[in-house]
Amino acid sequence: MSLSERLSRIEKSQRLLQEEIQQAKQEARLLEEENQRLRRQLCQMGDGDFQQMSANGLKIQQTAQDNLEKLYQEGFHICHLFFGQERKGECLFCRGFLGK
Repeated sequence: MSLSERLSRIEKSQRLLQEEIQQAKQEARLLEEENQRLRRQLCQMGDGDFQQMSANGLKIQQTAQDNLEKLYQEGFHICHLFFGQERKGECLFCRGFLGK
């Protein structure tokens, strides 16, 4: 391969890399804008809003736990190893997960 061909190949690689850098910069800018928007939104929330969010989170967590327990009682695995597969007998992984 001649020197001029190698230089052309390097220039093409450089252009592709520059395009990728520009895309990454754009994504970073969008993420920074979203972060700022979310921070402003968070600052505008009152104590009542935080309490409501916390209560909602606990309610969702309890519902999820109840659903997993129901699945386990119906004979399905809820552990990460065999999730959704039919269970024959007890599973220590599932029981450990329910115990948390």
